[in-house]
Amino acid sequence: MGTFSKSIIKVAKGAMDAFGTFPAAIASALAFSIVTAIRIHLDWPQQEEFNFLFNCLHWAFGFGALFGIAAVTYVRTRKNSVKDFTIANLFTAAVITVIFILLYFFGGRELLPDDNFRFMRLTDISIGRMTALSFAVAVAFVIFAGLPRKNPNMTRSIFMTQKAFITAAIYGGVMMGGTSAVAGTIQALLYNDMSYKVYQYLGTIVGFLTFTIFAGYFPDFSKAEEDKKRKSAQSQSRFMEVLFSYIMVPIALSLTVVLLLWTVRTVMEGIGSSFVRLSSIATSYAVGGIWLHIMVAEHNNGLAKFYRRVYPVAALLILGFEAWALVVQLGRFGMKTTEYFFLITWVVAVVSVLLIILQKERAYIKISILTALAALIAVLPLAGYHTLPARLQSQRLEKLLIRANMLQAGAIVPGSESIDKELREQITDSVSFLAYQYDAELPDWFDRDLANYRDFKDTFGFEQAWPQYDEYISPSEYVSTFLTLEPVAIDVSGYDWAFNLLDFSRKGEGAAELSGRNGAYLVEWILNETNSSVPRLRISLDDKIILDEVMQSYVDRISEKYPPTAYQPRTVGLEDMSERFYSDNIEVLVVFNTAEINLDAKNDSITYWLSLNSIYLKEK
Repeated sequence: MGTFSKSIIKVAKGAMDAFGTFPAAIASALAFSIVTAIRIHLDWPQQEEFNFLFNCLHWAFGFGALFGIAAVTYVRTRKNSVKDFTIANLFTAAVITVIFILLYFFGGRELLPDDNFRFMRLTDISIGRMTALSFAVAVAFVIFAGLPRKNPNMTRSIFMTQKAFITAAIYGGVMMGGTSAVAGTIQALLYNDMSYKVYQYLGTIVGFLTFTIFAGYFPDFSKAEEDKKRKSAQSQSRFMEVLFSYIMVPIALSLTVVLLLWTVRTVMEGIGSSFVRLSSIATSYAVGGIWLHIMVAEHNNGLAKFYRRVYPVAALLILGFEAWALVVQLGRFGMKTTEYFFLITWVVAVVSVLLIILQKERAYIKISILTALAALIAVLPLAGYHTLPARLQSQRLEKLLIRANMLQAGAIVPGSESIDKELREQITDSVSFLAYQYDAELPDWFDRDLANYRDFKDTFGFEQAWPQYDEYISPSEYVSTFLTLEPVAIDVSGYDWAFNLLDFSRKGEGAAELSGRNGAYLVEWILNETNSSVPRLRISLDDKIILDEVMQSYVDRISEKYPPTAYQPRTVGLEDMSERFYSDNIEVLVVFNTAEINLDAKNDSITYWLSLNSIYLKEK
């Protein structure tokens, strides 16, 4: 029997053994698959009413599958008795029940007036808490699975878990591709009316089998010493060593150099970068760098040793300047969700790097526990991402309104356009953030409808003023004009016909036809492939073109009145959102919903997007 065949049989045997090794976890995964199949069977109109129930079941069973593996691993590595094994599986069933009850009775959100759904749904914080709990359980499993038991080797345990996941994903991908190909062939050659749901059912079955492969990949955790299967699961092949040490380490070192150069530039010129972009890069560097440090902990080549020495020191320096960027951002816009997660990540990264410097490989287990604790703290009632930023931002908005003399006796008093522009921008930014914090308690004087531009203007006395967030984009390089039609009644008493055309229609696509007093009309709204040119309105009468107008005159008019600047949406009246055209046969009024002109000076390109409201036509 060849090596490949032995590998297939080994994986299949492990998947079968998983039913006996992790019975509660496999049962939970099977229940998850059954719920999925039921959702596939029900079409959306029928499923919508039960969507909340299905989501609660999915989260409960999904968490149960992960918790069941962790619970059994704990008793296998610590006590390893039939009684404890039974208790672990029964406890998993109890946890699934409790999770479902908590989600179903306390995890939903009632409908709000502006919601676009009809039935209760899970709150974002409920989903966030389930995600954090699942992550914490996964970290616990990695710790339980490691040897020696009192001080687990986290490098080997994490790699083993990653290897199990990737192996299962590869087998699952092959199974899904193969079964889909067979189903597609049947549909093409034998049964053309086969439902698309067949592929979804296949995906559900393959997903369940993939989970059994993942669970069955792990060694016998009851053994206190490394056996052949554990050594195979934990060992890094030559391919992985090359990938980590000779490909990923140089990439990480290169990124370190770039970030160190950024710190020098920051000292000389200031921050000068978008905080959103900086936070994403910093998060990736911190998380990825620590992970890579763990992966190469046992590599003895020069690059890996150099990286293990350099990364912690360089990371501390870089994280120090990233803290400066955070302080600057908080001073400008206050605490919001992005800043909150950046702060959490920064604290975890700094403590982790210090632990690595002081304790080397012994720090990895503490870093894992710290990361799990940070995830759980981020979803706590008072300190979580859903409450703390909103509470701090509410306090900031209150101070801004008092500074503008617009908050009196617990109520907002309208201001005016004469208020300092920076203050108007800060108020707009704060209001736009708070209006969508559905899981947070907001002040009594704050109305979520304030995010609406009309309610905003009526309440605050001035139009929304948006700050320029991305400083790394020079205003001279990328500017735009963005206009939106305000709610308005249009007098169409002098017109005979109204046309509703697709924004993306080209000649022969979505053109409107009608039979009028003078003959048969064809109305076309023509765009090019890239929106780089101004749209064209073409009207034909009895196959003869009687009006062919490019919207250039309209674009020139609004560009002159509203010159392209840094992104600043404006709501304007009908006069600025319409254009009239005349010919010997007809009179036409074109009304737009939005008008957008984007200028990229760096690449010397202009793009246009004119979204139609309607076209009105009068025959002469």
